[in-house]
Amino acid sequence: MLDNLSATKVSGGWHKQYSHTSTSTHCPMRFAIFLPPGASQTNKVPVLYWLSGLTCTDENFMQKAGAFKKAAALGIAIVAPDTSPRGDTVPDQDSYDFGQGAGFYLNATQAPYNTHYNMYDYVVNELPSLIEQHFPVTDKKAISGHSMGGHGALMIALRNPKSYTSVSAFSPITNPIDCPWGQKAFSQYLGDDQSQWANYDSCELMKKAHRNEFLPMRIDQGDADNFLVEQLKPDNLTAVAKQVNYPLTLNMHAGYDHSYFFISSFIDEHLSFHQLYLQR
Repeated sequence: MLDNLSATKVSGGWHKQYSHTSTSTHCPMRFAIFLPPGASQTNKVPVLYWLSGLTCTDENFMQKAGAFKKAAALGIAIVAPDTSPRGDTVPDQDSYDFGQGAGFYLNATQAPYNTHYNMYDYVVNELPSLIEQHFPVTDKKAISGHSMGGHGALMIALRNPKSYTSVSAFSPITNPIDCPWGQKAFSQYLGDDQSQWANYDSCELMKKAHRNEFLPMRIDQGDADNFLVEQLKPDNLTAVAKQVNYPLTLNMHAGYDHSYFFISSFIDEHLSFHQLYLQR
């Protein structure tokens, strides 16, 4: 059962917000969808799933990225889920980088988080099934994201290469088992068994990727990003990509930081990148 919270016309299409009770996270979840002009049951369109970063909701990308004009021109729908389960019954911490707003797109195994923090199942299975059932879209999908959501996009694509045409990220956490954000989240969501952590780490997953399942991958990163050295570590992922010959393009941009000013500057290129593969 979908509850339509809002509907706003933009760039000839529609931005809509919905809530529903999730079977993955066992709580109400909210998502936003942009439907380009002309999308209908007789003219279904492909979907780009966007995963947002720490402290974000479904609203940050939709309000700040400036993606609608290009998505409308290309005929791509965009779906932005929330970044975690939420609500009074959902365990939380008074911390921006753990708990509500910081689901890290994994399935938690440790109490008390394992009941609700199943964002991996939500993004990979439940949400696409819901979108394809209720909206005029095809089953062709790409995935992208920013920061923690960039981690989610890369990790999910590497684990599910047959489900996506392509993957991209802005300023992603590329190697969470080797940075403070990832270590804090993984230790509490997944426990001390670091072999479990590797299941959600893009560097570890890329090492094991099968050549016949490689996906086109694009990363854009600002060199003035204050999280670059300690948290994001794109060089770790490019080193693995070189080892296994993975088709990763990393674009470094002088002067850009971690904000949506950066994302809005290059979102058109990401949409065009995905369109190349979505239309095949």
